[in-house]
Amino acid sequence: MDTPLRTFSESPEDPFALHRAATAVLDQRGTVVGWSALAEDLLGYRPRDVIGRAALDVLIDAADRPAARAAVAACERDRGWFGVLPVRRKGGRRVRMGFRARLVLRSGDGVEWFLVGSPADDVIQWEIDRSLLEGLFSRCPIGVSVYGPDLDILRVNRAIAGFGGAPAEAIRGLRMSDFLIAPDARTAERGLRSVLETGRPLIFTEQPCRLLTDPPGRERIVAVSAFRMEDPAGEVLGVTQLVEDVTDRERAQRRLALLNDASARIGTGLDVTRTAEELALVAVPGLADCVAVDLLEPVVRGEEPARNASGALYRAALRCVVPQAPRDALPAHDAVVFAPGTPQARCLSERRPVLEARAGGPAEGAGEPAGGAGRVAVAGAAGDLPVEGPPVGEVMGAGRPEEGGDAHSLMAVPLTARGVTLGVVSLWRTHRPEPFEEDDLTLAAEFAARAAVCIDNARRYTQQREAALSLQRSLLPADVPDHPAVEVAHRYLPAGGATEVGGDWFDVIPLSGARVALVVGDVVGHGVPAAATMGRLRTAVHTLACLDLEPDEVLSQLDDLVGRIAVEQEATERGAGAPIMGATCLYAVYDPISRRCALARAGHPPPAVVTPEGEVSLADVPAGPPLGLGGLPFETTELELAEGSLLALYTDGLLESGRQDVDERLRLLYAALRRPERDLDEICATVTRTVLPDRPTDDVAVLLARTRVLARDNVATWLLPKEATAAQRARRLTTSQLTAWGLEELAFTTELVVSELVTNAYRYAAGPVQLRLIRDTALICEVSDASTTAPHLRRARSTDEGGRGLFLVAQMTDRWGARYTREGKTVWTEQSLNGSAHVMGRLPQ
Repeated sequence: MDTPLRTFSESPEDPFALHRAATAVLDQRGTVVGWSALAEDLLGYRPRDVIGRAALDVLIDAADRPAARAAVAACERDRGWFGVLPVRRKGGRRVRMGFRARLVLRSGDGVEWFLVGSPADDVIQWEIDRSLLEGLFSRCPIGVSVYGPDLDILRVNRAIAGFGGAPAEAIRGLRMSDFLIAPDARTAERGLRSVLETGRPLIFTEQPCRLLTDPPGRERIVAVSAFRMEDPAGEVLGVTQLVEDVTDRERAQRRLALLNDASARIGTGLDVTRTAEELALVAVPGLADCVAVDLLEPVVRGEEPARNASGALYRAALRCVVPQAPRDALPAHDAVVFAPGTPQARCLSERRPVLEARAGGPAEGAGEPAGGAGRVAVAGAAGDLPVEGPPVGEVMGAGRPEEGGDAHSLMAVPLTARGVTLGVVSLWRTHRPEPFEEDDLTLAAEFAARAAVCIDNARRYTQQREAALSLQRSLLPADVPDHPAVEVAHRYLPAGGATEVGGDWFDVIPLSGARVALVVGDVVGHGVPAAATMGRLRTAVHTLACLDLEPDEVLSQLDDLVGRIAVEQEATERGAGAPIMGATCLYAVYDPISRRCALARAGHPPPAVVTPEGEVSLADVPAGPPLGLGGLPFETTELELAEGSLLALYTDGLLESGRQDVDERLRLLYAALRRPERDLDEICATVTRTVLPDRPTDDVAVLLARTRVLARDNVATWLLPKEATAAQRARRLTTSQLTAWGLEELAFTTELVVSELVTNAYRYAAGPVQLRLIRDTALICEVSDASTTAPHLRRARSTDEGGRGLFLVAQMTDRWGARYTREGKTVWTEQSLNGSAHVMGRLPQ
């Protein structure tokens, strides 16, 4: 079958097309010899009106004839002319028309001029369109390529030719797969074929466009727009594609996205090392193939670094796109120094970013170990390095590298905040072929600036936290003393976070008469003020305990102290933060001889009491007001505890921290305390593990005490009548009892002590005198009478007849004191069981 001929159609926009333009023929003298019907339509002259007449006379106004003559001269000189002239229509109105004039040769020497004319506006617009089309292929910076229906290249402009690295003529007839890598060629052809088939254009579609001549890993992104070409009859002629290289713009957008990402991901906590790791996480792989963050060692410890940024650094973070770091890069968590002249050393000394776009040698500036003389390769540590994100081949279009390579480009950026240099960030490119640029250096400096502020905040927090924790550790007991009256275990758990330092405390205080005081307290609030107030209260409790006051009297004295502290804070810390609003306290005294425990509490949770059989209950102790309210009484309650009973003292954070119901927490506490025969440390661990939530909201102090009973044969008690022989009898009884206990070496000293104390009681007190000896970790001697007047130690003058007895008692014993009871007072002394010679050595010569 014969292929039908395609009907030729002129472009409907061409102003000189046959169906739009007026035509005329002039002879060599300028006389009109031909006139078309369209000329008659445009100008109004019929052929008989103009044929045979001079064109200048008929068509040109007198004022426009000089311009017409200049056009005629140019036409004769150049044998053709194109331009715009004013023409007079029939009736006299002037119109501007565009003309094309061409010389036509006749037989012999005759010549004629063929004129084609159209309204000037249409001609100018046509020329603009032609100039635009020509500019697209000769001067346009945006790539233009024209493809046939089979996607063979028909024509490209200079931008595409420069993009492909070949002359435009050499590209004609090729396909995209001839100069693009296969995956990108398939992507591009798939988009163009869709335009050919559907007629729907592509508009600014971004896609990779990597050339076969590009090095592996080279990134190139283009924005593609395309439309289908058709002739006036609707036949598809092909597709035109506009291509713009947006690699730089894509990188800029990526940098902006990285910067936004850095704002969200750097500085999520107040830990120096974690912040450094977050910086490395953000920078890899978006900016660099490998990043190391090296901090001055004082910064890691929370200390103020030196102004000159000297000394060894600590590699706080190292992150690479592959498990293998660049050769010679030191692993994380090592000390490192940089030799003079390296980019990092210059960066630290000059406090400015350094860019080595083409670094020389393996991992230039990788650093040295703090005690080494040269670079040290990563040995065995590379496998432990973290991998961030997808393989670099997926990110940049190259194959996945299987091992570390040489760094070909390096940036070193200082970490500077508030005028102080904290460290340096090193960024390498090992697999990505493009070197770092100035824009990359600016982005890295932005990362470093944000991270430096966060690291400095973390450093300051660490510094303040360590100071506060040191203060708290110095105020809390490092360990509780062993005591024969009770076996104890304890836990102190801070809430953590910004409120880590709190005001909870506990104490085990030895008292006279083999007794022991158990104390748990809680200052309202957190922070250094709460810890400082806790230290003051703990010191006050120790002082009051040494006075052997009753529990309610101790709390009354503490109540006054807290009130005074509040007044002081209100006067001296106005505007400096929330003042301490009060405190709670539980004070208990256990006597292992009588097995009685006296307790009083000030707004504090009651203790749990566990019998040897495992029955758990809360002690019925009147609550009392919190400390600091002032003027309200406290009440002491006494309990009799069987040997092996367990007392559980705790702060309110144990039951009220978190969202769980208090009753449910109490049930968990009861379950943890049952079976009191278990190891106390194990019980403590069970209590804190099962009762507390994962993230407690308040500090918790727990003190467990298992009661003991002093054996009857370790206590001897006598009631001495008030008579002149009382001291003599006391000495005899004391010597006999010490002999029975095997403490004969203490007999002489103890006789002197007993004789002096009984004699004083006989002289100044009424009623009988009680003498009690207690053999415990020390030998305790107690003399009780009905008087409420306590003896006072004083130095007797040389002329005094008396006053030396109590002085001698103080010199011959380790401790002595007096405590008041409901019936009167008790004066007591303590002597070490293995120090009789030592005691005698303290007597004045």
